[in-house]
Amino acid sequence: MFIVLIRTAVSHDSEEIRQIYNHEVLNSLATLDLIPRSEKAQHVWMSEHSGIHTVVVAVDANQVVGFASISPYRPRPGYSSTVENSIYVHKEHRGRHIGTNLLLALIEEASSSGFHSIMARVVATQSSSIELHRRCNFELVGVEREVGRKFGQWIDIALMQLLLK
Repeated sequence: MFIVLIRTAVSHDSEEIRQIYNHEVLNSLATLDLIPRSEKAQHVWMSEHSGIHTVVVAVDANQVVGFASISPYRPRPGYSSTVENSIYVHKEHRGRHIGTNLLLALIEEASSSGFHSIMARVVATQSSSIELHRRCNFELVGVEREVGRKFGQWIDIALMQLLLK
């Protein structure tokens, strides 16, 4: 049995988070970022994700094996009660329910911070990510057609939502 600790990210997690993220930038549709994140950009991202817009990590044997974050949904003040989530699990640690545990922890963080709604933008062909969100009670609320482009293909984005209690 695998035991993975889920906790709030701290500054020394930054490089491992960046490595996980950059692997997805270069090799998958999990993010539509096209350029790997630099150390400087990672530092800025970590600074932006402290306080109520937080990051949680999954740690196994003192190694970060996944992370999830909540970010502002839109910059206008009327959207301030809604956040957007992101989840990434190291390729060698998938299939162990780490993503589910990260998402559940993130939902708890968002709820305790007083947010009303969590949005997830998932590449529509990423069935495992869509199923992960469904398991955590997110509902599909729409599909944005051909709004992104990566690896020479147009990308549809599934928009999923969880209303917090």
